[in-house]
Amino acid sequence: MEFYRKRTLQSLMEEERNGVWLPSRASFTAHQNVYEPEPNSQFASARASSASVMSIPLCATSAETPWTLSPIHTSSPNSLLYQCLASLHRHEGDIFAIAVSGDVIFTGSETCRIHAWEQPYCTRIGHIKANAGEVRAILAYGKVLFTTHSDFKVRVWDVSITEGFHPKKITTLPQRSPFFLFSRKNSNQHKDYITCLAYNHVEKLLYTGSWDRTVKAWKVSENRCVDSFLAHKGHVNAIVINQQDGCVFSCSSDGTVKIWRRVYGESSHMLTTTLKFQPSPVNALALSSSPNTCFLYSGSSDGLINFWEKERMSGRFNNRGFLQGHHFAVLCLEAVTELLLSGSEDTTIKIWRRDENYFHSCLVVIDRHQGPVRCLAAALETESIVMWLLVYSVSSDQTLKVWRVKFPTDKNLQDSEVNNEQLTENIEFKISPVLSPSWVEKKLQGNHF
Repeated sequence: MEFYRKRTLQSLMEEERNGVWLPSRASFTAHQNVYEPEPNSQFASARASSASVMSIPLCATSAETPWTLSPIHTSSPNSLLYQCLASLHRHEGDIFAIAVSGDVIFTGSETCRIHAWEQPYCTRIGHIKANAGEVRAILAYGKVLFTTHSDFKVRVWDVSITEGFHPKKITTLPQRSPFFLFSRKNSNQHKDYITCLAYNHVEKLLYTGSWDRTVKAWKVSENRCVDSFLAHKGHVNAIVINQQDGCVFSCSSDGTVKIWRRVYGESSHMLTTTLKFQPSPVNALALSSSPNTCFLYSGSSDGLINFWEKERMSGRFNNRGFLQGHHFAVLCLEAVTELLLSGSEDTTIKIWRRDENYFHSCLVVIDRHQGPVRCLAAALETESIVMWLLVYSVSSDQTLKVWRVKFPTDKNLQDSEVNNEQLTENIEFKISPVLSPSWVEKKLQGNHF
C-alpha cells in the first residue's frame, strides 16, 4: 500500500515502546470540521482501499448512529461497591467484541463498522467502516487495532488520535493474491469465522483462532502467515499468550485447553500440554502472570472456572481447583493483577480476588444486564487509599456498559464491606435472572453467542 510506506507497523510498535507520538499526516480543522487528506493517501481515491473511514470531531451520540445513551439507575443496594458510568444501547444488531486502548473504547457489531468511544463516559469519537461484513473480534495494542470480519480475514489499522479520529488501514491478512482472478481462496485464509485474537509483543506475531478449528500465526510486518496448525477437534474459542515465555494457550468447544510452544529457531509450533479437567466446552481463557506466579483460568459451559498454577521449576501447569458461582455458561474472562472478572450466560459479572495463599473469593456481583455477558475488558485506576477498577461489559441485550468498582487498599476494610454487601447478593443470586425476550428466542433456536 503506497500511501503507508512512510509509516509501517514496525514504526508504530517502536512509537509505543518509546512513548513517542509522531505527528499525523492528515490535517484536521476543528472550526470547519473539514478533513483534508494528502494527495497520496487512501482518502484521495476510492481505489486505494476497500475500506472507507469516517472521521468526525469529538461529539456525543446523534440520530445518525444506531446507538443511544441509556439512563443510568443509581438506586442499586451495591452503589458503595460499584457504579455504572455509562450505558449504550444498540437498536439493531448484536455487539460481538470490545477492546480498550488508552482513552478509547472500540466496539464491533453485526454491521461493518468499528465504533470508537471516549472512555469512560462513551462520548462518540467516530467509526471505521470496512466493507467486509460483521466484526467478530477486536484486539488493540497501542495505536494498532486488529479486527476480524465475516470474510474470514483480519484487518490492521493505525488508530492514532491527535486532533480528531483519522484511522488508516495498514494491511489485510491474508493479502489478495496478484493472481486472484485465476486462483481460488488464499490457502492461508481461515475457512470460517475468526473468533479470537492474541498478539505476542516480543516476537511481533499475531495469532488468530477460528471456528475452522485452526490457529494461525501471522508476521504482520511482512504480511504473511508463518504457521497454521489444526489445534482442536471443535471450534477455537479463545487464545491467550504468556508474554514472558511466548507460550500460546488455546481453548475449544471440544472441552480442552492446549499449550503450544514455538520450535526454537523455527516458525512452527508444537503441542506441549493438553489440559482437560471437566467434560464441557471451554469458552474463555485468562492468564494472570507475574515474575513469580502464573495462573491460567478457563471458563466452561457448565458454569465453572477452572484454574491452573504454573510450577516455577518444571513449568508444568497443575490444576488447583475451580470457582463455582455462575448458574449458566461462563462466556468471557479478564484478569487484572490478582483480580479475575467473569461474564456469564446468567447475565452477571463476578469479580474474584486471589489472595497470597491462592484462595479465591467473590468480591462483587454486577447484575444489571438483561442478557448473557459475552465480552469484558478492564483497567485499574489507583488513588492513595482506594483502588478503582474500570470494567467494560458487552451483552446480548445489545448494550455496552462501563462500571467503576471500588476496592479499598486496606484488605481488612475491603473484606468487611464485601461481607456486608454479600448478604444481599447471596439472596439475590438464588433468584433466576431476568432475560431479555430476544436472548430467550436465540437460545431456543440454538444460536451461538
